[in-house]
Amino acid sequence: MRTSLVLLSARLLDPLTGGLLPQTALAVSGGRITDLGDDRRMRGLADSSTTVIDLKGAVVTPGLVDGHIHPVTGADLSRGLDLSECGDLDEVRSALAGAVRSLEPGAWLHGWGLDPNVFGDRPVTSAALGPVLDGVPALLLLFDAHSMLASARALELAGVDGPRRFEEASEIVCDDEGRPTGLLLEEAACAVVEAAAPRPSRAELREHLAETLRGMAATGLTGGHAMDANGESLALYSELDADDALPLRFRVAPWCRPDTDAEALRALIAGQGAGGRLWRTEGVKLFMDGTIDNGTAWLERPDCHGESTHAFWPDPERYTEVVGEFHRAGVPTATHAIGDAAVRHVLDSVEKARATGNTGVRHRIEHIETVPDDTLRRFRELDVIASMQPTHCCDFTRADHTDNWSRRLGEERAARAWRCRDLWDSGATVVLGSDWPIAPYPPLTVMAGSRHRRPTRDLAQPPHNPGQALTPLEALRGMTLNPALAAGEEGLAGGLAVGHRADLAVFADNPLTVPDTDLSDLPVLLTVLDGRPTHRTPGI
Repeated sequence: MRTSLVLLSARLLDPLTGGLLPQTALAVSGGRITDLGDDRRMRGLADSSTTVIDLKGAVVTPGLVDGHIHPVTGADLSRGLDLSECGDLDEVRSALAGAVRSLEPGAWLHGWGLDPNVFGDRPVTSAALGPVLDGVPALLLLFDAHSMLASARALELAGVDGPRRFEEASEIVCDDEGRPTGLLLEEAACAVVEAAAPRPSRAELREHLAETLRGMAATGLTGGHAMDANGESLALYSELDADDALPLRFRVAPWCRPDTDAEALRALIAGQGAGGRLWRTEGVKLFMDGTIDNGTAWLERPDCHGESTHAFWPDPERYTEVVGEFHRAGVPTATHAIGDAAVRHVLDSVEKARATGNTGVRHRIEHIETVPDDTLRRFRELDVIASMQPTHCCDFTRADHTDNWSRRLGEERAARAWRCRDLWDSGATVVLGSDWPIAPYPPLTVMAGSRHRRPTRDLAQPPHNPGQALTPLEALRGMTLNPALAAGEEGLAGGLAVGHRADLAVFADNPLTVPDTDLSDLPVLLTVLDGRPTHRTPGI
């Protein structure tokens, strides 16, 4: 088989040891690394059809993999006005006013990334935004994507004039007189108003997705663990893959909800392994709770508002039964569990499932925002992957605990925020991700956040619980070796060795030695997926 790609004059970084390999070049054939050696010998493997790139001393790592990401849903939700940089209500109002001025009459305004901290001590309501949205149908997605603010006109068009009952933990928040405040908690409530808004065409969504994925490739991402298969997701992955336009490799976990019946469960099991050249369906995503910021997490003690007291599944024992069914079928699960009660219940459910055998199935818990000491060791004992999003801690909480998340929890539980260090030291496999569109997807920013734990927008601020920071090498492993382990792909991905996939990222300098607060700005010179460049800067 001919050599398709040769990289010369490289510093090859081993994510296992953190050291540089003695070789300075590598060769690729059939999407795999086929040889490592010196420049002269690797150059000799090339022919006239081989792409030969002189890296001039740049640093090569395995391609970076986002351990928790929502590509298609994110491409849909991130259309419209980006509110993520707004630091207070005045900035939100100003941004909305500018967007309203450019709207056609009767058009809907979509916004995303709204941080509830901008409301301070005020309730999160559409009225708090003032008259800027009077008469305008608007849906503003809060940063956690588990809640929305709907304007009065949007509620009117959706026929929402009071509370409604849902089969899962969702709520149209109303005041004491039963009038909607505009706040919609969790997907079922959001969907009621979303149904009244016009949807982008499929062609528009596909183009936005393709553009977004190209942007991801330019940051060194070569893969992601996609935590949903909603809507047209699988069809869009398939189309882009068939058109050679899929610049990342995806492992996709469809959702299983509390109302999923026996037939749908069988379909989720039967659908495992479906996919294409660069994507496949593997695993199932479930939810054990919502979010702390919304008061919809599941905590062992209520938050300061008396909220976050219930599981997302009306019957948590039914969740345990479902996990057991998937486990016996050999299907790994990934469960959203943010609060301590939610995390504990998932661990209990996995322990019960493993007692029936089939211990090779590796389950995951996503987010793990606050947990007590006695849960840490159980991740290792039960071989449960700890999937963490450190930039959530960096960007949505504060070191002095004056943020909404920390105030709701109180000092004791806020001090247990995102225990990456403790989980790592307890022997857990820690995988890092962005949860995009909740937080930005650039993987260097995710790695940097796990190291400095400071607000991305103001690195001069003090770190939140700096004792939970990871080392540079641990952060790199969290986006290379550990995602491969979580996917059961050790020996195939996550390293620089003959036989491994040729999914590579190339940086201007060594990400292990660049200072924590400078890492996000480290230039990405080249990204390679399956042996083919998906991003290449001029001069390389």
